[in-house]
Amino acid sequence: MNGVTGRMGLNQHLRRSIYAMIEQGGLQLGDGERLMPRPLLVGRNSQKLEAISREFGGLPYSTNLDEALGDAQYTVYFDAQTTNRRVEAVRAAIEAGKHVYCEKPVAETTDSALELYRLAARARVKHGVVQDKLWLPGLLKLKTLRELGFFGRILSVRGEFGYWVFEGDTIPGQRPSWNYRKEEGGGVILDMLCHWRYVLDNVFGEVKAVSCRGATHIPERWDESGKAYRATADDAAYATFELEGGVIAHFNSSWAARVRRDDLLTIQVDGTKGSAVAGLRDCWIQPYAATPRPVWNPDVPPEIDYRDTWQRVPEQTVFDNAFKKQWELFLRHVTADEPFRWDLFEGAKGVQLAEAGLESWAKRRWVDVPPLAR
Repeated sequence: MNGVTGRMGLNQHLRRSIYAMIEQGGLQLGDGERLMPRPLLVGRNSQKLEAISREFGGLPYSTNLDEALGDAQYTVYFDAQTTNRRVEAVRAAIEAGKHVYCEKPVAETTDSALELYRLAARARVKHGVVQDKLWLPGLLKLKTLRELGFFGRILSVRGEFGYWVFEGDTIPGQRPSWNYRKEEGGGVILDMLCHWRYVLDNVFGEVKAVSCRGATHIPERWDESGKAYRATADDAAYATFELEGGVIAHFNSSWAARVRRDDLLTIQVDGTKGSAVAGLRDCWIQPYAATPRPVWNPDVPPEIDYRDTWQRVPEQTVFDNAFKKQWELFLRHVTADEPFRWDLFEGAKGVQLAEAGLESWAKRRWVDVPPLAR
């Protein structure tokens, strides 16, 4: 597990996924068999690795990636490093014969992402990319509603994502400083359009074109050591997508917006028969028959409590951590050859959309998103 000293690698992947599996006695495979993960922690900071190792009962760790890749007892390589370090490390892991599972973005360019996919295919190693939002309870509820025909014909999808990330001078920032440096693979367009690609493709319809406007709203921030630096990457993106079937989707993504909505991510879906709004966990619906009839009159207070006209979707199952759920599917894919379609090629599609978004911003026009060739 390379990159566990970072926020995502430590919290979501080690603490809430792999170590959670260990604590529950391993992953049930069937026929009484259980898979027990044995992680080797890898990073560049030995002091941080030592502290993390102690927290989890003395897990082995190393600062030498080449040696780790050369150890035959470890068969899966996981990468949660900064984006600009990922391609070289994943390539080395594939050449070492390791199965590969990695965070997104897979790479900074579509060509590099496709290169990794083709290398893995030729090496016959199994591979996957983190697409965690597909297992969020709110998104799973939206997908179920669509499969049940609740929406009728979907007309539009509107997403609001983000929160205020403090600059770091008076209050510590909640995100690492490399996120705001383009030269280190930072930027909200490269980060979040990879997410919106797999969400849109898998839940609402394949993306056909994009119009995107980026911005660097906060030009100066302070890094982890308290040193001021200039933000060279975008911290907000305003993107509209054309989906198959004529659906229009619009997503605002910002690390410079204060939250006055139900959650850090909300997605509203409007259809001919009904609408739904989902957060990370909850989902509310308004069917056609229960839709109020507003009348525009700004001279008097509104007669309708609009929030009161929505019904919360009940909890009908138990939801596990989204990252852990996908980890379990990938490990079953590696050990039991169960299907797993969220591979490096799917990761390349996310990078393709991010590149198209950056091109749209630079050229101030719509950009088509053609199918990728394997």
